Amino acid sequence: MAQKQLIIGLFGFGVVGEGLYKVLQQTPSLKASIKKVCIKHPGKKRNAPVDLFTTDKDSILNDPEINVVVEVIDDSNAAFQIVSTALRNGKAVVSASKKMIAEHIQELLDLQKDTHQPFLYEAAACASIPVIRNLEEYYDNDLLHSIKAIVNGSTNFILTKMFEEKLDFKQALILAQQLGFAESNPSLDVEGYDAVNKWSFLLTHAYGAIVHPGEVVFTGIQHIQAGDAVVAREKNYQIKLVAQAQKLLNGKVAAFVLPQFVKPEDHLSFVKNEYNGVVIESGFADKQFFYGKGAGSFPTASAVLSDISALRYEYRYEYKKLYHHTPLELTADFHVKAYVSFDEWKHIPKEEFNWIEEWHAESERKYLIGVLPFSLLQQRTWWKENNVSLILAPDPIIEDVEVRQLKKKSLELAGII
Repeated sequence: MAQKQLIIGLFGFGVVGEGLYKVLQQTPSLKASIKKVCIKHPGKKRNAPVDLFTTDKDSILNDPEINVVVEVIDDSNAAFQIVSTALRNGKAVVSASKKMIAEHIQELLDLQKDTHQPFLYEAAACASIPVIRNLEEYYDNDLLHSIKAIVNGSTNFILTKMFEEKLDFKQALILAQQLGFAESNPSLDVEGYDAVNKWSFLLTHAYGAIVHPGEVVFTGIQHIQAGDAVVAREKNYQIKLVAQAQKLLNGKVAAFVLPQFVKPEDHLSFVKNEYNGVVIESGFADKQFFYGKGAGSFPTASAVLSDISALRYEYRYEYKKLYHHTPLELTADFHVKAYVSFDEWKHIPKEEFNWIEEWHAESERKYLIGVLPFSLLQQRTWWKENNVSLILAPDPIIEDVEVRQLKKKSLELAGII
């Protein structure tokens, strides 16, 4: 198959944009070159020729010679305008803007259909880990059982330091900021917004579900305390911010992004510091584990480069689970087992739990472990207010049939039946 010559218009020359510029200089065999780079601040010193840069976006979007637009900016609204205009102007597009993709997934699907142009965004989720391509190509059937992942390097770095160096949350966050793994305003990372944005469109590639981030139950690590880490260590667990999705017996999908206790034998327990990890389980292949850097100049640029390379062969996402299978829907019709720590009992609606397996009320910081309907997490907010910390147990999903069996067993053990 003949390789296509790619002439690139690049939007953004920050960490990722400059990384891509350097990587392309080192890969002349790719037959891809950057013709122009659109930037916001022209006076800033950059390690590239001055005539490469412009502040006029239309000089790229309307240039008939440019056949690929690469967008790596941090303004999601501007990114959507750039991407949609480029597609309508007959250009292939590569993007790393997870928030933009998550918020506009249906519009972007429609644009790809209308324009017949490819839109690739491997770099938007897990950077150097090729998770989207694998979900698209390798698992293009309905045998995908589950996928769980650590998709945010900043939160994983903070949790690693809380465990391995016994720092409290604030100390670990400051260290992450000093090392450049967390922004000066870290709320998008630590409160889970970055992770849920990535997870929403990964669900499209995994199960064909069109999901807005606001439809996914999530929180970050902002409420986790040093005491929670102590309890985890006592139980021989680690705490990770885990994005999880699992196909249930009713044919629908349980999906969420929540802190979770992780056993030592879990693949995700090996994912430390700023790294990401993805565990995919299918009907016959069992579990497969992907591991790599989830952020940074060259890891993210390598994912952008992979998408650019694929465009030489006219590659595009086919969204097979959406268009060629029956798309699956998300459901809240299941239960979860969770650890909840808190300062005062009055903030915990004990009546909402199906049952409570452990409770420890003797210390100043109290906690319990119990099972409750997931729909109540969807409907209520008590579990992320008043200094309450909720962390899911390992293998947290319990289906209704299991709830009935477990409840019967607990009643038998108590001598009630």
